[in-house]
Amino acid sequence: MHVDDSGSAAAALHVAVGVIRDGDGHVLVARRGANQHQGGLWEFPGGKVEPGEEVTAALARELDEELGIRPLATRPLMTVPWRYADRAVVLDTHLVARFAGSPAGREAQSLRWVAENELAALDFPAANRPILAALRLPETYLITPEPPASADGERAFLAQLERRLAAGVRLVQLRAREADAAAWHRLGSRAASLAAAHGAALLLNGDVELARTLGVGVHLRASQLLELRQRPLPANQWVAASCHNHHELQQAAALGLDFAVIGPVCPTASHPGQAPLGENAFASMAAASQLPVYGLGGLGPEDVARLRAAGGQGVAAIRGLWDETNAPPGE
Repeated sequence: MHVDDSGSAAAALHVAVGVIRDGDGHVLVARRGANQHQGGLWEFPGGKVEPGEEVTAALARELDEELGIRPLATRPLMTVPWRYADRAVVLDTHLVARFAGSPAGREAQSLRWVAENELAALDFPAANRPILAALRLPETYLITPEPPASADGERAFLAQLERRLAAGVRLVQLRAREADAAAWHRLGSRAASLAAAHGAALLLNGDVELARTLGVGVHLRASQLLELRQRPLPANQWVAASCHNHHELQQAAALGLDFAVIGPVCPTASHPGQAPLGENAFASMAAASQLPVYGLGGLGPEDVARLRAAGGQGVAAIRGLWDETNAPPGE
């Protein structure tokens, strides 16, 4: 990524970043020169957006100058505003699914194709960490409804969860606020086993200790988020949070969380008296967030493209993803 090192923290450098994928699940990374800012670290190719230049045009120009390739199919991934001690940057990140040409280091930079699940083992600049999370996250986040209290109801609930996992759900938040401690532990354990069997990730609503015990993730309520002073789980367990304003998003980023859920974006039957944020406010919050964000509230898989266009990772939903009548979420 060629960025003029004369930038300062006062004026953010607007950078177009390309996450270039091949057809085999690998991503192209480049090593920064030793004399550059964050020198010696790996990064995604790209460079500075010139004044008046469209981001897609800047990305095409930079990929040609750096690698000798021309992007053919791109889509926005996320925007990352980041402040280092000596400068501020805004990484306008796009996925590049198809390109013409064969990548070569035209600026004598080292290149490497890396499997997506191995990217976390490389040393990236801090501003790239949210991009790594976004690459691992799916475009839909299923939040379960409250499980029935009866034994038969619990069995039916878990059977439905397994059907949704078999249909393609890969990220699940388990909620059971009415369950007693024994039922909650049992549900969490069984849901964790189901998720693992399908290669999916499970997050428990609010229960850090049980998440630590089961080796799964946790989804923090906004009230919990504001009370914490450090990330509650290690890096190999997802930690997310519900956020309703910029302050909560800033707290989530300061704690090093992995992603956030913003809502309600649209009117929802479960909270009829709560005014929705609307897509414009969601887009504003997504643009200012240092984390990938899902939109929640009155949304389903059919809304993924709109939320992506607004800068989101995708859609979080209860009814929109739990109901059998909805189409399986695509990736």
